[in-house]
Amino acid sequence: MGTATSTMAAKLAFFPPNPPSYTVVTDESTGKMRISAEMMRHRRDEEIEVVKIMTKRGNEIVGMYIKHPTAKLTVLYSHGNATDIGQMFIIYNELSHHLNVNLMGYDYSGYGRSSGKPSEQETYADIEAAYDWLRETYGTKDERIILYGQSVGSGPSLELASRLPRLRALVLHSPFLSGLRVMYHVKHSFWFDIFKNIEKIQLVDCPVLVIHGTDDKVVDISHGKQLWELSKEKYEPLWLKGGSHCNLEMFPEYLPHLRKFIGAIEKLPVPQLRRHSVSDDHKKDKQQLDPKKSTSNWIGSRHSTECVVTSRDKSRKMSIGHRFGKARNSTDSFDRARNSFDRLGEMVRSVRLCNVDCVKNAVAKA
Repeated sequence: MGTATSTMAAKLAFFPPNPPSYTVVTDESTGKMRISAEMMRHRRDEEIEVVKIMTKRGNEIVGMYIKHPTAKLTVLYSHGNATDIGQMFIIYNELSHHLNVNLMGYDYSGYGRSSGKPSEQETYADIEAAYDWLRETYGTKDERIILYGQSVGSGPSLELASRLPRLRALVLHSPFLSGLRVMYHVKHSFWFDIFKNIEKIQLVDCPVLVIHGTDDKVVDISHGKQLWELSKEKYEPLWLKGGSHCNLEMFPEYLPHLRKFIGAIEKLPVPQLRRHSVSDDHKKDKQQLDPKKSTSNWIGSRHSTECVVTSRDKSRKMSIGHRFGKARNSTDSFDRARNSFDRLGEMVRSVRLCNVDCVKNAVAKA
């Protein structure tokens, strides 16, 4: 039964890029590992550490640690599907630079140059190995770690967050309630379901930021909204009007909202993380904003906001898109990476891989 579940889960959820977008080489003079020179030229060599980490399940995963000289916090980033850290490098680099954070990215087992085969349980072991490496190598405490999970990466991020009571914060980018709920509207969890985020979000004690696009055709925005509603410590979510599943980084609201979130998190005294509501800082920030200069419409409940893209926003979006996309579009591999970036539901629904009737039959037989 367990084997059948694991096999079905792997078929439904995991699509590692083939071939991987990068190689790992070791400098004979220094013994330091590097990835492809095309990507490394965007950052000084001493600011990037490429490592291989052994997981408790026996796989060796590849990680990339980007250092920022003034960082107070470290982001542990779990990427989406159909990509690897080579394709994600430009985004990692931009986030570290603009958010003033250290950033640790890693490839799941079976992704990139990591060994093994992907599965739900492997991803849990993978993120735990990356987390342990941060603590053992740099002494990074839970209070200084922000977990960032994008789409399928929301699974391992929530699993780890649910077990870390002193975690600083959690970001969920285009997350889903569970693997089965991406395809079907089910009210109850089944034994064969994977990544049951809907159950784990209620165990997370730290502030939670949810980012989701209103036009996401892969994982409907209702997934993100329900996860936000179930969060204990809600931070103002970012619902990007017109955003799809794989282009949210291009919106002009994306980086400023993340900067605002991290700024609020940094203000929280560490001993009071569980007693002081992050919403207090937002209410102060909101009161200090000049309404005439605000680019967001605040609506509804305690922190809910809807971002409306205007003509001016569109021009800003093009500028930011150029900044993110310039290096990425410099090679065919980066272009292919964005076109195939994180397609969990889309790939499942694709007739070329497995149509819906096929999935239904697999579920019925299981």
